[in-house]
Amino acid sequence: MRRLSILAVLVVAFSSGAEAQTRPTTAPAAPAAAANNRRAPMRVMTLSSSAFTDGGMIPARHAQTGRDGSPPLSWSGAPDSTRSFVLIMRDADAAIGDGTDDLLHWMVWNIPGTATSLAEGMAQGAQGVDGARQISATGPNYRGPAAPASGPAHHYVFELYALDAAVNVAAVGMSPPATRRAVMDAIATHVRGKGVLVGLYRRPAP
Repeated sequence: MRRLSILAVLVVAFSSGAEAQTRPTTAPAAPAAAANNRRAPMRVMTLSSSAFTDGGMIPARHAQTGRDGSPPLSWSGAPDSTRSFVLIMRDADAAIGDGTDDLLHWMVWNIPGTATSLAEGMAQGAQGVDGARQISATGPNYRGPAAPASGPAHHYVFELYALDAAVNVAAVGMSPPATRRAVMDAIATHVRGKGVLVGLYRRPAP
């Protein structure tokens, strides 16, 4: 009789263990923090100028052969999370260094996140009254296009980035290429929107 009791206990224990092994388990819920870290999709913004159309010729007054003043720019469609903007103007057809970089004509950063435009003829200087900073390949100022008359018109690309942070990079103390790299490194994880405008320019024939 005692042997039967022991056998019954063993059968019950074995059955309980098997049931535990075959019982389906429920996957743990994803942490709430993971959902909160998801960012909104990148916003496509509109960047335009009253001085020229996208793909059109940049007027001489904004070139080195003219008054060399920055063109008026305006934009729309920035996300609500925008705290600052960065604007870059570069000659996509002027390779420099080892050929993997291009010529910087203008970079403005820490443009206030509430801004929707840059007026024509931005004053020279490393930092404006609104806190925006600027450089070009030749110093803290806008540098107009100057593609030679002997070849095709160059493509001058204006890129506007909407950021969810300010950029703490000084406008002085480093070379323009180093400053450009520092700014681009700083914005790498903060871009929430982007707009692009392309203008063409070639010097008039002599």
